[in-house]
Amino acid sequence: MVDDANTGLAGTILVIDDERNIRRTLRMVLEGEGATVLDAETAEAGLKLIEQSLADSAAGLPGIEVVMADVLLPGMSGLQLLEKLSAIGEGVPPLPVILISGHATVSDAVRATRLGAFDFFEKPLARDRVVVSVRNALRHHASEAELRSLRARARRELIGESKPMLELQRQITKVGATRARVLIEGESGTGKELVARAIHEASERRANAFIKVNCAAIPRELIESELFGHERGAFTGATGQKRGLFELAHDGTLFLDEIGDMDLNAQAKVLRVLQSGELMRVGGEKPIKVDVRVLAATHRNLKEQVQAGEFREDLYFRLAVVPIVVPALREREGDVALLCRHYLDIGCRENGISPKRIAPAAQAALDAHAWPGNVRELRNVMERMAILSDGDIELDDVPQDIRGDAGEESGTGDALVQFGEGAVPPGMSLKAFRDSVERAFILQRLGEHGWNVSKTSEALDVERTHLHKKMKLLGIARGGG
Repeated sequence: MVDDANTGLAGTILVIDDERNIRRTLRMVLEGEGATVLDAETAEAGLKLIEQSLADSAAGLPGIEVVMADVLLPGMSGLQLLEKLSAIGEGVPPLPVILISGHATVSDAVRATRLGAFDFFEKPLARDRVVVSVRNALRHHASEAELRSLRARARRELIGESKPMLELQRQITKVGATRARVLIEGESGTGKELVARAIHEASERRANAFIKVNCAAIPRELIESELFGHERGAFTGATGQKRGLFELAHDGTLFLDEIGDMDLNAQAKVLRVLQSGELMRVGGEKPIKVDVRVLAATHRNLKEQVQAGEFREDLYFRLAVVPIVVPALREREGDVALLCRHYLDIGCRENGISPKRIAPAAQAALDAHAWPGNVRELRNVMERMAILSDGDIELDDVPQDIRGDAGEESGTGDALVQFGEGAVPPGMSLKAFRDSVERAFILQRLGEHGWNVSKTSEALDVERTHLHKKMKLLGIARGGG
């Protein structure tokens, strides 16, 4: 980590040099600026310290952030060490390496640059040059670490081992490496923005901006100014020039969320930018070139909107070069338990609460719910239970609208009564309703018979094999999804 002040450093630096005086001088300079300094006489010894540092970093402990190494060392040279460090795998922020030499040659400098050296300078060392170079290297390391953390988070949030999720992850990996525009479709709350971010992080543009705009949240009269910018005096209130989101996303990715809510006039202008790679600010006279990858998302059926004249057909085909459908949670057999565990852990951690477990009866009720609000609804429910429950999550901690009467012994029709009282979640399909009721009914009967499938099948008056197939179809498994 680098200090925000112009002077002063906060980070761990490894100095590798076979000259004792050089190591001592660098230690005095860097420690005088607030850095922590480790040193080694050889590249081999330095490499062992680096390997230990990587292990510490993986365990959440602070590690080496910058390496300063002499080019000419006994045994492995500084250039050979740099080559080894440049091969460190994905997920580990690369260590900036500053090479120093008392006998530098042009070929050494060229090779160091090709291998990715952060800086290269000659002895005798100038104190100010050392401090500036190390400060810049620390900042570079911190930004790389943050970027990789964001990428890892984007991948982690797409949790699931069901077939639909594995297929979704495969599609993200495949399309991410291309320049193709992608239309992401799916119900509200399924995680369309996470998919867009994951595509961006899998692309060659990942080091550049990812900018999101919710088309449904911007008033119609302001959408053009937001997307394309405006010139001073273009309209009342335009007191200065403003760059639009397309310009801000240049060389990066622009995510147009809820594109189906964009009015036809703005659609025409977006189409023009996609066709020409140029935009015109509101009130502007000169076209501005932009290189932007556009990802769009909607919970609406754009094909139906095209037929109804509410969405431009030519824009639809421009956006839907690769269509990706994010599955609803009810379609992701076995993923509910994984998501419950994940978001319960997050809810506890973010609210300073000790970790909690989910009791089997509570998990069964969560598994049986149709989740019309999808992952967004599940996350909110898990955080609520993390905060309100006194200990581990028991059935009584599950909200009434989620569990129905699964914990009571008032009869097998309770789920039907619950829905019959007008508590059907909005937007639920007939199939989802039927599956939810049937699942709750079977789970309750299984609980009554201690999860003995043979006894449960007798009580239900169905064949044992038929019950097994039905359980598999509905994603029913003891202690989880």
